[in-house]
Amino acid sequence: MAPLDNAKPAATPEEDGTAAPAAGRFLKAIYVYEVPVRVWHWVNALAITVLSVTGYLIANPLPAMPGEASANFLMGYIRFVHFTAAYIFAIGFIGRLYWAFAGNHHARQLFRFPFWDRHWWGELFLEARWYLFLERKPKLYVGHNPLAQFAMFWAIAVGSVFMIVTGFALYSEGTGQGSWQDKLFGWVIPLFGQSMDVHTWHHLGMWAILLFVIVHVYAAVREDIMSRQSIISTMISGVRTFKDAEAPADEEHERPVKKAARAG
Repeated sequence: MAPLDNAKPAATPEEDGTAAPAAGRFLKAIYVYEVPVRVWHWVNALAITVLSVTGYLIANPLPAMPGEASANFLMGYIRFVHFTAAYIFAIGFIGRLYWAFAGNHHARQLFRFPFWDRHWWGELFLEARWYLFLERKPKLYVGHNPLAQFAMFWAIAVGSVFMIVTGFALYSEGTGQGSWQDKLFGWVIPLFGQSMDVHTWHHLGMWAILLFVIVHVYAAVREDIMSRQSIISTMISGVRTFKDAEAPADEEHERPVKKAARAG
């Protein structure tokens, strides 16, 4: 079935005072995630994978290699890869923060936590019931649903800042006093107490992000199957497709995909 043409999105039930449209068979495609957001998502995923593997090996070094020490630099290479991925992770996060201001409103969801919005909290608990198999049907969203937004904010937005700050604090021990890493992040080590404390918290942060990644992948695959909307492919094409379902709850002001653009 072809996506809807460039038509004005219908008003939400709250706006026009009518009930939500009855479920029917249709296909609707809406452009959600812009190219910088999608590129950052996959580069960030790769950086997290590399950082986790190399970080684990740094915390649990491999056995000593036989032969002359000058001929074996395995842990040195592992640390170099870790530091390189860390720079990519940090620079990518800064770029993602910039795009939160330059991009569309979906690009800002990662850094937005509507703590005082009672309606948002109600939607969050409704989504939690859906993921716990206590609701018969999901409430669809063009962007992140409230539960996903909550998890992304704490695990990725706040978690990334924590890992960058503690990571560069540890890195400053190698670059030495007076380096820009020491000037910007050297205060972190005495704040935590000592270097080993920062190592421990940095390591725990890695496991927290990995736990989020596992749940995130599970939720994406589950929603693709059970909620009849595209999740994984959306982060490739940028287009959210809704199949055989009611209109999304946050559909207002969204831009349907033109046929020509969709074909390209």
